[in-house]
Amino acid sequence: MENKNYRGYIGTYTKERSKGIYTFILDTQAEKIREIKLAAELRNPTYLAISENQEYLYAVIAGEGEGGVAAYRINSESGALTPINRMMTEGTSPCYVAVNDKNDTVLAAYYHRGQVAIHPVKPDGTLGPASSVIQHEGSGPNKERQEKPHMHYSEFTPDGKYVVVVDLGTDQIVTYSVTEGQLTEVAYLAVHPGSGPRHLAFHPNGKYAYVMTELSNEIIVLEYNRENGSFTELQYHTTLPEDFSGHSQGAAIHVTSDGRFVYVSNRGHNSIAVFAIEESTGKVHLVEHVSTEGNWPRDFVLDPSEQYLICANERSHNLTLYKRDRETGRLSVLQKDVQAPEPVCVKFLK
Repeated sequence: MENKNYRGYIGTYTKERSKGIYTFILDTQAEKIREIKLAAELRNPTYLAISENQEYLYAVIAGEGEGGVAAYRINSESGALTPINRMMTEGTSPCYVAVNDKNDTVLAAYYHRGQVAIHPVKPDGTLGPASSVIQHEGSGPNKERQEKPHMHYSEFTPDGKYVVVVDLGTDQIVTYSVTEGQLTEVAYLAVHPGSGPRHLAFHPNGKYAYVMTELSNEIIVLEYNRENGSFTELQYHTTLPEDFSGHSQGAAIHVTSDGRFVYVSNRGHNSIAVFAIEESTGKVHLVEHVSTEGNWPRDFVLDPSEQYLICANERSHNLTLYKRDRETGRLSVLQKDVQAPEPVCVKFLK
């Protein structure tokens, strides 16, 4: 493998000591994270998305009584982010942002509002006002966490044909078509009541998808119908050890590009769980649990070579760097004391 430096970005909360979005270098020769520095100052940029052409970054942003999405131009050499514009509306900020491969559409999922918004994007990366806003209705059996809809994820399907929305509050996964900037529901799946689905990741073959539930701490394996955008349940598998009885919440989920492994993060148990995917069925079995060497792991990321994984520990203000065995999927800790304020998500330039 050639030794490369990869540029990454860290989305954060700014409730305590963070100032916004940070950038860093992953040095694969030294196998270390270095040069963490502030790239853009803004409030609560908890989730980030980078355009396919690597030129633009879109961030969740909070304001005074309003929230929305901010667009930046990326300087890949220095890591600097130059503001382009922001689209804010009254109410709370989103928790998830996504951009399509053509970089002409951005999605924002609003947890507290129970909404998903779709924004047109100009060729220079500028965001336009939302062309469509979908409001979910309903609730779930968990009275504290499912009192109303809570969109936690909205993303384009791998072929760009549909948009998939995961609603933690109503235990739903809903598929929408996009026509001239308008979202129209085409399919709907109700998962186990009270499971609280949070994030979803597609298998590279496009036939399967994997959902991480926040409330029940499970992976849901789904079969995906690319023709009509519908999902069918195949398997539920706990992400926690059988003998663990403490409080934990599922967080993030990612699938390797070879389609052989799924990784998830457990907040509370403070672990990354590694699962192997059975090629013929798409179902999963546990390989191992690895400590995140910190408190309250949120999102994590595989680097572009997929030989490394970086986990963001929000409450202990640190990143943990692992080496990944591509054959077994297992992780070994390389660095665990990398200071980063209130980290939530990590994204790489390719």
